[in-house]
Amino acid sequence: MIDYPSLKVIWWLLVGVLLVGFAIMDGHDMGVGTLLPFVGKGDEERRVVINTVGPHWDGNQVWFITGGGAIFAAWPLVYATAFSGFYWAMLAVLWALFFRPVGFDYRSKIHNATWRSIWDWGLFIGGALPPLIFGVAFGNLFQGVPFGFDDYMVSTYTGTFWQLLNPFALLVGVVSSAMITMQGGMYLAHRTEGAIQQRAVRGAVSAALLMVLAFLGAGVWLRLGGIEGYVITSSIDPAALPDPLSKSVARSAEAWWMNYAKQPLLWLLPVLGVAGALLAAGLAIVRRTLTAFVASSLAIVGVIGTAGAAMFPFVMPSSTMLNASLTVWDSASSHLTLGLMFWATVIFMPLIIFYTAWAYRVMRGKVTLAHIRANEHTAY
Repeated sequence: MIDYPSLKVIWWLLVGVLLVGFAIMDGHDMGVGTLLPFVGKGDEERRVVINTVGPHWDGNQVWFITGGGAIFAAWPLVYATAFSGFYWAMLAVLWALFFRPVGFDYRSKIHNATWRSIWDWGLFIGGALPPLIFGVAFGNLFQGVPFGFDDYMVSTYTGTFWQLLNPFALLVGVVSSAMITMQGGMYLAHRTEGAIQQRAVRGAVSAALLMVLAFLGAGVWLRLGGIEGYVITSSIDPAALPDPLSKSVARSAEAWWMNYAKQPLLWLLPVLGVAGALLAAGLAIVRRTLTAFVASSLAIVGVIGTAGAAMFPFVMPSSTMLNASLTVWDSASSHLTLGLMFWATVIFMPLIIFYTAWAYRVMRGKVTLAHIRANEHTAY
């Protein structure tokens, strides 16, 4: 069996892969939902937009469910603490996501303009709100979350919901929202034609430029704005059982940049985030839409990878009880649990990827107004 310290790092990487997979796959569904009211002019055009993601969105949501399940199983302390501190934020995500299955299923069942418009805006909420909230959550992780543990290792969140909505976290929320909108716009540009494609390209390019500006702005703010990072100041045993209170942690202005100083190749991640988005925008303008979608996906890898590389080994720092900060080394499940999960992932992840690739290949091609008119009773 793989040794315990290696499994801890492997599962840190695998959780990152699941987050990236969610942002790329379910992200383009959400991005399409965000653009729906603005790209589709009239009922038929909006049905074209919806039908680009209608056959796939529920399958893509497996990435979201699997990511949550992986955090629960691999990092139970992180799961419990996050869902305590971010309880109302997570409920808001859940309420927003309710609009997606109901909206896709019920929108076209009644031929009424008001009915359909309501569900269009419901799909917009289900697409736009979750990425914004996830970004705000990441912004708060960089600043530290006010929580601690008692003698029984029960976590207590001491902040308020409104504390989460601070300026830096909202800026990171803009990065996340623009990134997902860019991804959805690139996908929509690839699956449509004519006026809908033109509007999708404009939306995708605008979102890409906004993401780059917000991403660079967040980096400058993190570097020069007085947001201190976290660093472990005591010795650690990577093979130890979970015990977050067994270490000492300090705050430092240089902490979030230490990993980049130690491993300069990590700078390729933020470069990929910026260059991928700009390349995607340029390719979309000249209608190289599939390549643009790939470039946009690489930008997502760069942005999420940048955050992960900066924070490692911290997963959820505490701003009020520094030594309670949760890290890769002291918040993971047992050796046996991580090992069994790893081999299950090795077996089932390729199957999921294969099936997803097959489904997209079968349903590839443009969705057109002619297709919608010819399939009035079967299309969404």
